[in-house]
Amino acid sequence: MGEISQEAVEKYLQENPQFVKEYFNKKLQAEVLGEPLENNRAAGQANMSLLQLTQVEESALCLELLRSVQEEAGSPELAAHGALQRLARLLQADRCSMFLCRARNGVPEVASRLLDITPTSKFEDNLVAPDREVVFPLDIGIVGWAAHTKKALNIPDVKKNSHFSDFMDKRTGYVTRNVLAHPIVVGKEVLAVVMAVNKVSASEFSRQDEEVFSKYLNFVSVILKLQHTSYLYSVESRRSQILMWSANKVFEELTDVERQFHKALYTVRTYLNCERYSIGLLDMTKEKEFYDEWPVKLGEAAPYKGPKTPDGREIIFYKIIDYILHGKEEIKVIPTPPLDHWTLISGLPAYVAENGFICNMLNAPADEYFTFQKGPVDETGWVIRNVLSLPIVNKKEDIVGVATFYNRKDGKPFDEHDEHITETLTQFLGWSLLNTDTYEKMNKLENRKDIVQEMLMNHTKATPDEIKSILRFKEKLNIDVIEDCEEKQLLTILEEELPDPRTTDLYEFRFSDFPITEHELVKCGLRLFFEIKVVEKFKVPVEVLTRWMYTVRKGYRPVTYHNWRHGFNVGQTMFTLLMTGRLKRYYTDLEAFAMLAAAFCHDIDHRGTNNLYQMKSASPLAKLHGTSILERHHLEYSKTLLQDESLNIFQNLNKRQFETVIHLFEVAIIATDLALYFKKRTMFQKIVSACEQTKTEEEAIRYVTTDPTKKEVIMAMMMTACDLSAITKPWEVQSQVALLVANEFWEQGDLERTVLQQQPIPMMDRNKKDELPKLQVGFIDFVCTFVYTEFSRFHKEITPMLSGLQNNRVEWKSLADEYEAKVKVLEEEGKKQEEGNVVGKADEDLGRGSDDKKSKTCLML
Repeated sequence: MGEISQEAVEKYLQENPQFVKEYFNKKLQAEVLGEPLENNRAAGQANMSLLQLTQVEESALCLELLRSVQEEAGSPELAAHGALQRLARLLQADRCSMFLCRARNGVPEVASRLLDITPTSKFEDNLVAPDREVVFPLDIGIVGWAAHTKKALNIPDVKKNSHFSDFMDKRTGYVTRNVLAHPIVVGKEVLAVVMAVNKVSASEFSRQDEEVFSKYLNFVSVILKLQHTSYLYSVESRRSQILMWSANKVFEELTDVERQFHKALYTVRTYLNCERYSIGLLDMTKEKEFYDEWPVKLGEAAPYKGPKTPDGREIIFYKIIDYILHGKEEIKVIPTPPLDHWTLISGLPAYVAENGFICNMLNAPADEYFTFQKGPVDETGWVIRNVLSLPIVNKKEDIVGVATFYNRKDGKPFDEHDEHITETLTQFLGWSLLNTDTYEKMNKLENRKDIVQEMLMNHTKATPDEIKSILRFKEKLNIDVIEDCEEKQLLTILEEELPDPRTTDLYEFRFSDFPITEHELVKCGLRLFFEIKVVEKFKVPVEVLTRWMYTVRKGYRPVTYHNWRHGFNVGQTMFTLLMTGRLKRYYTDLEAFAMLAAAFCHDIDHRGTNNLYQMKSASPLAKLHGTSILERHHLEYSKTLLQDESLNIFQNLNKRQFETVIHLFEVAIIATDLALYFKKRTMFQKIVSACEQTKTEEEAIRYVTTDPTKKEVIMAMMMTACDLSAITKPWEVQSQVALLVANEFWEQGDLERTVLQQQPIPMMDRNKKDELPKLQVGFIDFVCTFVYTEFSRFHKEITPMLSGLQNNRVEWKSLADEYEAKVKVLEEEGKKQEEGNVVGKADEDLGRGSDDKKSKTCLML
């Protein structure tokens, strides 16, 4: 048979179209459509371009891509990898890459996800792990520019393009010559940018390559859009669950911020998609207590130089709540966390609290600004990779805490959707504080109401008849109504009625109130204001002064010790320190006026129990005032009196003077809390030592008076000296007062035993009253001696107080020694009796008779 030429075959096929169709259906179609799906065919087509594909083969390739999309729907990166392998073959590109677009901290960026894909490369080699990502902002690189413009780019020579960045080339050693880049866009959002790099068979990608690239990227686009839609659904589902559950929990707990946060955050933990998260709660104190500022003002402590919140608060995290979700779930609560705690040591929480920014960081340990722990943070071996930190802001726009989330569960960095979800949560938590704040305010108002009602039930201000008992205008002027009297007349009448300060020892440290009635003590108190010459200087109405003084007397409850007599004694000692002790030279008349008035009021409405009892019994006062409970109540009571114009002895002062008086009241009365005494001791001692070094009295006065803080420290110690002054009185007075104090303590101990069902401490225990001398000696040595020693060193005129203290110590020590001797004798007798019982038992065991036992006992004694 002769050779068949190509022309003959073509002629035959043209003349027999039915044969062609049957043969193709039987033989070629299965081969063309089937073989592209086989891996061995891929190697054969490695160098085949689109021009070399028939329409049937191209259709088969599209079918294969569609099947790949369907089969790899659960792994969009794997499906995209297969599509880009075929694109690299079709375009005859050296390699392809895919960069995902996202935003962090409000800044869009592109991050490498699939790199260096070739027709034969493996998926595992091309997939970029989250910790090895290469990230570009949109203003750097051709990839970033393509994402920014949302347009396809064909760059024939990258060296001539201003947007090209050689960062990747330098990192890998690869040389990029030409690039084909195409963004994948959904609406206005760029999901990714795909790149084909270095045309193999030509110097640049052609126009036809662009069309092919755009055409086949539709498959990648479908893959990414499906994945993006699924992810957005997950995000919105998580967001709705978080809002629903957090709303449910925050309204369950209104009494406490910490518990409110904890309930909400623990409930939504499964929707946060992270391995671990922590909540740092910030101290909300905006102004320090005055006594905490003294060390800084006196130069004894360095001022705070750390970061502050936008509203000026020092950044102090008073509690960290650490939620561990990896491995075994666990919650750790760290009160007063140290600065080197792993959650704080990086400085990120403080930075967020200072600036109020959302900080989203990938590969956090490699950051140069923040010092994250690079190794495991605890015994579980868990390490920090990615971090998202946000401020928790209340309705007043104050930052109340910082929430920090660590390591997304899928290993990827946190993206803008994670930021939005967590920001929604923290905003909701911050706003929900309004409920807690309102509840707290309502509770405070309720407690205030209870306290005010109690005050009104026990005390009322002085009645007209009580005022007439001191200000006897009717007998003197024959006028029935005090309003008809002139101020000068009332002033004259009152001065005539008041006792002589010399005959009543008002200028003496040894003053005793025992011989004087409580009513006469009111007159003595009025006399002291005249002696410091403030009544006329500050135009204090006589009637108002009298009513105030009498009302203060009535404000003291009839308890065993902290009654009006104690209040007066403290006022008299303050007067004596100012005048006899010559401390008045450091203070203005207005300051002396305020100090004396505050001394009279310092224990007003005392209940006969101390601060600790108020807390143990959960009294309304303890709920209202967190620290210095009774002292703050005395202060509030005193200020309440001054709010009544008929009791305001400072009514003729200007606004600035009145504010000064109120501040001095606060310093003076709060300073009587012995818990604060030890904070101010050293400061006072240094002031005294500095004054001793001065050469003249004028220099010492100048040293003190030029610094308001020093004056406050001295005044605070004066209040302590006044409050404890009974310990310095003559022994016949001191011994009686000590019994009054002890009886009040024992009464509190009885309440603790009966009401609180608690065993009182020895000082409060009536059953240990014989130990009173020993306790007094300890109190003198531990508390009192320092006060009066330093004041005697400060002003020798105050030495009588130290002498009285030392004399009383001798007396108490003598009684204590006598008691110890008696106890020792009783112990020895008990010991001998016990030994005798032991010997007697031994004799019985040996079978000896009673005569024998008696003989042995006599011998032992």
